[in-house]
Parts: sequence; structure tokens; C-alpha cells
Amino acid sequence: MEWRDEGLITGLKKYGETSVILEVMTKAHGRHLGLVKGGRSKRMHAVLQPGNQADLVWRARLDEHLGTFAVEATALRASRFLANSEALHALNLITSLLRLMPERDPHQNLYRAASLIADELDTSEHIPAMLVRFEMVILAELGFGLDLDSCAATGGHEDLIYVSPKSGRAVSREAGAPYRDKLLPLPAFLRGEDHDTKPPPCDIRDGFRLTEYFLMRDLFAPRGLAMPAAHHAYLAEISKSA
Repeated sequence: MEWRDEGLITGLKKYGETSVILEVMTKAHGRHLGLVKGGRSKRMHAVLQPGNQADLVWRARLDEHLGTFAVEATALRASRFLANSEALHALNLITSLLRLMPERDPHQNLYRAASLIADELDTSEHIPAMLVRFEMVILAELGFGLDLDSCAATGGHEDLIYVSPKSGRAVSREAGAPYRDKLLPLPAFLRGEDHDTKPPPCDIRDGFRLTEYFLMRDLFAPRGLAMPAAHHAYLAEISKSA
């Protein structure tokens, strides 16, 4: 068995004295593990770092085997993040969310989104909003996407400012008024408004509050897991500059 693909490196662990088991999110083969022989060498150390992009060749005798990776770096980003705690926490958040995906199950939308964010982690002021949307994509790819296009009560498309915590559907200002204390806020940047403008900190907080609620309810709690520490660490980091 053999395939070639591109991938975002998301993690690794030592294996034996000289090798590592590499975890990558690939474009066409989903989240995938493989052995990199000699992966602990000085030459490979800078390559096999989370956040880097690589061309990969995976080989195994049978499809169900762990297999081995041959790795050629195409974007060495990791060194840029070492002195940027916000970027590091964001990268850790991305990798922890990607581990929710079943192994070897293709999710090209997630791969593209994760690669785009990784490429701009230390340069774009839109990363917080992009991460909120990334968490939304995680929910959608696992079958728990939110419906923010129309009001759950009236079917209308205007003035949608809430989300129902029960249904995950948007609710308009008028329909939600009697229940506003029980509804989650829907920030403007998730309604498609001001798409090119950096959202204010309050909207970012509301965005993460929204995604955290559904991630916890639908994905982490059913697996007996807590929200990743990286999620809270990233929120604490961006609050310093809010």
C-alpha cells in the first residue's frame, strides 16, 4: 500500500530510540498516523514540528497497519511561533480540535481551514474570528453544525441575534426577546456582517462562548472529556490584549 498527500503536522511522540510516530492532518486521507524512522535525528527535528506543512508518502504492507511516512517539509512555520505565546496557544487549540476527527476519514474543508490559519497565525489580526469559525467547522464536519440562516421561531432571515441552546438554530431579536436570558448571543461576524472588519473583543468572546457550549455538549462531554486546556489558554491570552 502506498499513497502521496500533503499534510499539516499536528503532533508526534517518541518511538524507540531513534524514531517517532507522526500525526498529521492530510488533505485527502484525513487525520493519519505513521512511523518516521530516524525522526529523532537533528536533521528531522526542525521538520517534524506541529504547525509545519509537508509532502508525505505513506507506505504499509496492509491498509490497516500503522505504516511509515517519508516526509519532505514544504513550509517550516513552527520556529516563527516560539516567541509568540498567542500563536502557540492557537496552534495547540487547532491540533486538539483536529484530534476529535476519526482517523483516516477525509475532511478537506478542515484541512484547508487549519492550513490557512496556521499560515497566518502570527501575522493576521483576524485569527480569533478565524478560530471561532474553525470550531464551527469542527461541529459541522462531525454532524452537529449550527443553523444560523433563519429564525427557528419565525423562519425569517432578519435581525438574528440569538442562538437556541437546544436546537442550535438562530433566533431573531423579536422572537427571542421573552427568552433572551436563556439564549446564546450570536455575534455579528457569524451572521456574515462586517466580514472584512476585525470583530470587537465582546463579539469574539460571544463567539467562543457559543462554540464552547456546543463543542462541550455534543462532542467532548459524550466522550467523557473536558474542553481542551488550549481553548481556555488561548482565551486568556487574547484577553490580555483586548
